[in-house]
This record gives sequence, structure tokens and C-alpha cells, in this order.
Amino acid sequence: MSVENRDVTAARLLKSSAKNSYDPYVDVDWDAPLAEGKAYMPLERVSLYGTGLWAKLTPEQRIELSKHEIASIMSVGLWFEIILMHLLARYVFDLDARTEHAQYALTEIGDETRHSVMFARTAERLGVPRYGVPKVVHRAAKVFGATAAGPSMFASVLVAEETTDRLQRAMMDDDGIQPLIRSVNRIHVVEEARHVRFAKEEVLRETPKLSKAALRRHRLRTALVAYGVVDSMVDPRIYRSVGIDPREGRAAALANPHFHETRRWMAAKIVPFLRDAGLIGGHSEGLWRRAHLL
Repeated sequence: MSVENRDVTAARLLKSSAKNSYDPYVDVDWDAPLAEGKAYMPLERVSLYGTGLWAKLTPEQRIELSKHEIASIMSVGLWFEIILMHLLARYVFDLDARTEHAQYALTEIGDETRHSVMFARTAERLGVPRYGVPKVVHRAAKVFGATAAGPSMFASVLVAEETTDRLQRAMMDDDGIQPLIRSVNRIHVVEEARHVRFAKEEVLRETPKLSKAALRRHRLRTALVAYGVVDSMVDPRIYRSVGIDPREGRAAALANPHFHETRRWMAAKIVPFLRDAGLIGGHSEGLWRRAHLL
């Protein structure tokens, strides 16, 4: 992809933001009844699909599990967007606020605020428990949010955004998916396209400036975040919704080749970009394989 001057790109993204931004309070029909018999995510992308545990579930239980799994993915997405707001606020702190580049970064913070509210309201509307990442990942994220900078900061954002984007694009025009989920996905996909462009150009501008030692550090940081975020998207507690012990459900999911393929499918857009940019390679590539993203 071509890389423009920072302010040229930002000016275009600001215009797009003015024309194509949404208010979840207004643009989502929160009062509409949930549709009977419709899944909340593609059933073939549910973590237990193809396992012995899946074979024992009734059609109704499979739909119920899809509801809890998409709620978990959205909850982790919400959590990561709060981290992103923290990162962007730190990033803008040292910029000249008169520039369009800085103003777009501030605009993106506003987008992410609305997305976080939208995902929170979705979980509330679905009536699911609070899902989220393990405590160790939550604690590590505090350090990441306070210290991350440079190419790996933007690369980590891209991993979280692009993997969920792949799943959301598969759902937003699928008549078999709940209308509420499709509506939320459509809004997120439109607005995240701007965020992805902004982050990708920063990766391409900054990575070539790294020394060999710095490149190894940024590769490792990106790989650690990719592993932590993707591995945490499915909270094991979701399996209780269909009477499966969380430990048994997680073990079955982690051993499930269908689920491994879903992870690779979700990462199929971002992995080639990061490899071409130089941020996947060396010893840290093993973490990507352990996470089934390669």
C-alpha cells in the first residue's frame, strides 16, 4: 500500500469521519426483539464446532453458545479499545494539536468511545454475564497501555482490529445472523476501516527506521500482544451457558482443528501485511504459530 504524508492522510480520514460516523444510541434499534432461531455468529466459527461436545448440543444450545461467544469476543474488543484510547491519548500528548494528524487521532478516540459503549450495550441487551480476559492478561495490559509506542503499538492495534473485522464482515450481510449483531457489526466495520488505514501507514513509516535490535523488540511485543489478545477472545466461562465445564470446553476448543483454522482465517488479512512490513519474523514467530495465527 502507498504511504502519504501524515497530514494528507489525516485530512482525508477527517472528511470520511464527518460523512460516515454513527451514534449507537440513535443508529441501533436496541428495543427490537431478538430473532427466534437465528445465530449470533456463524456456527462454523464457534470454538467448539466440529468437536464431540458440539455434536451433543441441540440446535438451540448451539445458538445459545454462539450468543455467549460473540458477547465474549465483543467484550474483549471493548476492553482492547479502552487500551487503544489510552495509547492514542499518550500518542497525541506530544503532538502539535494544530495538525490534522493529531486531530484525526483525537477523532479516533471519539470513535472508540462510541464503539465501547455500543459493545457494552450489546452485551447488556443479550443478557449475558460479564466476560473478559484472564487476570494475568489484564495486568499485563496495564503495562502495555502505559509504555507501548512506535510500530509495535500500531501493529498490536491492527491485530486486534483486523482479526475481529474479518469475523464482522462475514456476519454483517448474512441474513442468518441476528439483526442486532449485524447492525453493530456494520457500524464497526465502516468506522474501523479508517482506523486501520491510519495504523497501517504509521507501521510502514516507522518500521524501516528501526535498528536490528529495535526490530527484534517490536516483533516480540507485537507477537506477545497477538497471542494474548487472540487467545483471550473466548472466555471459558461461556461454556457454562450450555452446561459444559469451562475447563473441559477450553481444552476441547484449544485442541479443535476447526477452531485453529478459524483463528488463521481471522488473521489472514493482517499477517501478510505485518510480515511484509517486517514485524513478523525471527524467534518471535513461534508465538504466532502457538496462537494458531500462522
